[in-house]
Amino acid sequence: MPVIKELPGPRTLRRSCRAGRLPTAIALTCLLLTGCAVAGAGPTGDDPDELIKAAAQRLTDACLIRQGLVPPRDGRGRQPGTDDSRVSAALFGSGPAELSVALPTGYVVRAHTDGCLAAAQQRLYGDQPGWFRASVVVNNLRPEASHTHRDLAEVRARHRAEIADWQRLRAHALTEATTVLKNPPPPPPKGNPPA
Repeated sequence: MPVIKELPGPRTLRRSCRAGRLPTAIALTCLLLTGCAVAGAGPTGDDPDELIKAAAQRLTDACLIRQGLVPPRDGRGRQPGTDDSRVSAALFGSGPAELSVALPTGYVVRAHTDGCLAAAQQRLYGDQPGWFRASVVVNNLRPEASHTHRDLAEVRARHRAEIADWQRLRAHALTEATTVLKNPPPPPPKGNPPA
């Protein structure tokens, strides 16, 4: 039986994601747990992935701003007087991760159901736990095929249900992302943010 490995925490994943040092099997974790893929500019053209990323960024930014926090961006300094752990907890959730998927490669991918990223995923996909499970499996089909020495088509056939869930939830996210991006972002709160 393979040893289940624990993935690094969000801070390590953010640094690794930015530096491009993640193994293929956990690249999805960067997207799901750190929001690395949503930190770019707005959508370009009609690319569904870019629309969903831009909507997720808008939702997570608004969530952080409502809490009096500045959304993190590459190249931007820390918010004065704000503890990085407070921003991290607000964005990624805190405490033990509630969601977990063990992959045939031996990795265990975990995520929180609280935090701004989870709230954005719930809004976009309509089922954050379902999206987490389906996307972890679907985005790790190739590593599973390599690890189990099976043909990719055979691995895909074994995961038809997850692929169908992924397609259904992604279509929902695209519809929601279009709605989110058509509406102007909410104005930042007035006055001093809570300490």
